[in-house]
Amino acid sequence: MLNRIAAAVCPEPGNLVVEIGPGRGALTRKLLERAARVVAIEVDPYLAGRLRREYASEPRLEVVEADVLASDLGRWAGAAIVGNLPYYITSPILERVLDAHPPRAVFLIQKEVAVRLVARPGSRDYGYLTVRTAFSARARLLFEVKPAAFHPPPKVDSAVVLLEPNPAPEGVAEPAAFLRFVALCFSHKRKTLRNNLAGVYGKDVVDGWREAGLRAEQVGLEGFVEMFGRLGKLQ
Repeated sequence: MLNRIAAAVCPEPGNLVVEIGPGRGALTRKLLERAARVVAIEVDPYLAGRLRREYASEPRLEVVEADVLASDLGRWAGAAIVGNLPYYITSPILERVLDAHPPRAVFLIQKEVAVRLVARPGSRDYGYLTVRTAFSARARLLFEVKPAAFHPPPKVDSAVVLLEPNPAPEGVAEPAAFLRFVALCFSHKRKTLRNNLAGVYGKDVVDGWREAGLRAEQVGLEGFVEMFGRLGKLQ
């Protein structure tokens, strides 16, 4: 499993790789077999110190003791990003990674979240995180990982996903404003777009849209871009 993850994030020798949450360094060892340089971001002081001692003679490894959610991943421009993400903060880490626009990112995450990243419009798992990811990257589920692969085994299945950059959709000059609009569309998932948007943009505006009676989970990325573009024409 570790070899497959390392090969996915570093398919060619010579890459710079940023590893999020290296822990005891199981994946780090595999990355150093392939990458020209590895930056390991570890929030736990004990684990960071342990890695520094273990790899004291390895100049290609830089251990950064920091919280990734408070780190500027843009410091390592052009680096691929990899990690076994803690389940409870997967979404905010993904947001930071997508904002950094890496050439490639590979993550071991809870299978439930992985399925959401690759979901299609109209499915139960499709939501804001799906659209947010698709706005910046193509997501692909590479393989599943059973609890027995871990020690101690978690109570959930996991999966490895690959994220590769997408060109920004045409017509979205302000990505942050667009993503706020998408978040508003999903604010009450069981409500129609009319009900979610009318309070902000006015019922008269939204009522004229052909998507007004749909729920956000039924709309693809292109549909959100088109609706957002209509709002821009009203200004």
